[in-house]
Amino acid sequence: MSKISRLGIDTSKSSFELCGVDDKGEVVLRKTLRRKQFVAFVSKLEVGEIGLEACGASHHWGRELQQLGHRVVLVPAQYVKSYVPRGKNDKNDARAICVSLSQPWVRERLVPIKSLDQSAGQMLLGVRDSLIKRRTQLTNSIRGHASEFGLVAAKGLDKVEPLLERIAADEGLPALARELFAGLGEEYAELAQHIARIDKRLMAFQRDNELARRLLEVPTIGPIGACLWVTKMVDPHAFRSGRDCAAWLGLTPKDHTTAGKHRMGGITRAGDESLRSTLVAGATALLRHVRSGRIKPSPWLAGMLQRKPPKLVAVALANKTARIAWKLMTSGERYDPQHRLAREGLDAPQYGGLRAEPLAAT
Repeated sequence: MSKISRLGIDTSKSSFELCGVDDKGEVVLRKTLRRKQFVAFVSKLEVGEIGLEACGASHHWGRELQQLGHRVVLVPAQYVKSYVPRGKNDKNDARAICVSLSQPWVRERLVPIKSLDQSAGQMLLGVRDSLIKRRTQLTNSIRGHASEFGLVAAKGLDKVEPLLERIAADEGLPALARELFAGLGEEYAELAQHIARIDKRLMAFQRDNELARRLLEVPTIGPIGACLWVTKMVDPHAFRSGRDCAAWLGLTPKDHTTAGKHRMGGITRAGDESLRSTLVAGATALLRHVRSGRIKPSPWLAGMLQRKPPKLVAVALANKTARIAWKLMTSGERYDPQHRLAREGLDAPQYGGLRAEPLAAT
């Protein structure tokens, strides 16, 4: 068998499809393996580079293959899809991974492999997010069922427990309804306790991470945002500038040019949705304090608010925050609000210690 230059692996729960090519791009290996055969087979191969499609288990297999001494890269799924021929199957997917690795523009967009700690931190945030969604679903269910019996309450989590108390005290409800509402109330209380434990663990994770502590000093970044940056941004040095980082997050305008006509649209919304939405939420919260007069904005922010709509300013501020976060991550510096303003002879904006992104705002 000829020397394998690139090996593309399409992974699944129990089946692995391998496709190896030589320096000329000719296929020299085709193999289908079961899960228990995979590691033993790959450990015997001499491969220049192994490519995996970035997916749920790809970081685990990337770490496993790195321990075997292989050079492993993860390719974003949207770039692999471009090279899948007609008739999608596992063999064509493995072949497409090999082809995509031969393209320089794809190699500039490879996904770094997460460490075990980063994967654990991402799991912590994912579990919290799922619990928040379950709580929202449960409260909506309680409100909806209560309205069927003429019991309504204002919006807000602080109104749920008083509503359950009113329901329990209403003797006019059928016994079956009272029993079901009691079950929903117990589930809500257990869920609230679970979320409180996760929040406590999240705060401990943020305090124990030096980078997260530095990011927390940025006015529009809170505990959730700091942890998201630490777990989602595996290798900040992969970006050439803060602008590239903001573009990766989808905070830059869409560029549509044809026939010499250049048009700029809304933001691309590419990249990680949770990190982008947290940045925009933090920026929106900060603008709310600015517009109420509680804090003094920077000259740049004050000028933007005079010229642009608030939602557009929030996205622009999120873009600016992303650039600041990238700079702090790559340089090891601490956030200094007086750095730029001192050169211009201006006073730094006074934020009064406000955290623009509260822990529960998700």
